[in-house]
Amino acid sequence: MTNPMSIRPRMLMGPGPSDVNPRVLDAMARPTIGHLDPQFLQILNDVRETLQAVFKTRNPLTLAVSGTGSAGMEACVVNLIEPGDKMLICVAGVFGARMKDVAERAGAEVTAIEVPWGHVFTPEQVENAIRERGPFKVVGIVHAETSTGAGQPIPDIGRIVHDAGALFLVDTVTSLAGMEVDVDGWRIDACYSGTQKCLSCPPGLSPVTFSAAAERAMSERKTKVRSWYLDMNMVRQYWGSERLYHHTAPINMIYGLHEALRIVLEEGLEARWRRHMRHHLELKSELEGMGIRFLADPDHRLPMLNAVAAPDGVDEAAVRARLLDEFAIEIGAGLGAFKGKAWRIGLMGESATERHVQAVVGALRQILA
Repeated sequence: MTNPMSIRPRMLMGPGPSDVNPRVLDAMARPTIGHLDPQFLQILNDVRETLQAVFKTRNPLTLAVSGTGSAGMEACVVNLIEPGDKMLICVAGVFGARMKDVAERAGAEVTAIEVPWGHVFTPEQVENAIRERGPFKVVGIVHAETSTGAGQPIPDIGRIVHDAGALFLVDTVTSLAGMEVDVDGWRIDACYSGTQKCLSCPPGLSPVTFSAAAERAMSERKTKVRSWYLDMNMVRQYWGSERLYHHTAPINMIYGLHEALRIVLEEGLEARWRRHMRHHLELKSELEGMGIRFLADPDHRLPMLNAVAAPDGVDEAAVRARLLDEFAIEIGAGLGAFKGKAWRIGLMGESATERHVQAVVGALRQILA
């Protein structure tokens, strides 16, 4: 049996999880209490309020789903979609394709539009799809596509979606707390994220928020939500004033998220966004100086997820293995169209520092030499 004490620490610079602040780990070691204990219920209130601040929303229905970011995706889709509803999904990588799969499983009549990997949608492409194939109940898109390193122009697309009378669903798993996300300002109706990226909390929770229009759509459903566990009509009764038992909350994970959100707000959202961009530009300068090419559209590159092409003639998997074995640095492999051709280097939350940039650059110089 493996001794957990023998696990070697890593510098986490892949597509997630990211490094975790010791304050968060300490918080998770606090005493486990009951999920209806008044002390814990106050923590839930704090988590809701701090999530509202980080999402930049006043939505009352804002909470943390018990599950990773994919559970947040499923929660948003199954609560808004009934069998036969029409949904437009903008697919620009692995996670857009996953949203499509989830929607089809929920019984949606899905129309998917696609752009090449590393590229972004124009508002005109979305507008044309709505005009030619709509109307749609929901339009879904991934803000920061972790598989490609490209970020979508959400505000411009959101205006098109709302002009067409549809609900706007946005995946911010990778972007939240690492670049601008403005749920109310961008008129996002349903938004989900994950704890293990720029929030720098271990994986296990998915922050979600729903607008008043999304709540109305849920209350007007003709059929039951196709997931008992993720049914917001029930889950909200535990997170809200009723405190009705639905499922046992992951107490110590909530402690961790509570502390992680406090750290985010202590730094300040805009300061945090600037830090991610500063270290992205530092990494970009170093890698391009080594002849390593970025794969995403130059005008829409993510600061926290850097997808780069492995140099010609280099065994990308062997390089990743050496980084892990010799330098204790984890970076990610390419997915889908980039499989075997790319590295995905994360600068997320606690991993977005000059120390991380210089460590991975120095290690790559040694290996590639």
